[in-house]
Amino acid sequence: MPEISRFFGIVIAIFFDDHNPPHFHVKYGSYSASIRIEDFAVMEGYLPPKALGLVMEWADIHMEWADIHKDELLKDWELAKAKEPLFQIEPLK
Repeated sequence: MPEISRFFGIVIAIFFDDHNPPHFHVKYGSYSASIRIEDFAVMEGYLPPKALGLVMEWADIHMEWADIHKDELLKDWELAKAKEPLFQIEPLK
């Protein structure tokens, strides 16, 4: 699993040769979900509310200057499609 960030037991990954729309995968214990990069909507799976909230905070979607990691995620998505090494994205602290 091409891990791009890890924090508080949450693992964020983008898979090579994955299907559109651009999205990332989240694993938290026995839970997993796919989250669309465009609007950070859960496409598939389930995360407990607290874990999902941490992922949304990491993605900065609740901030007025939102989407800091959105550009980084889209760049990693493009790298994955080209089968290039992915960049690590700073974890939530």
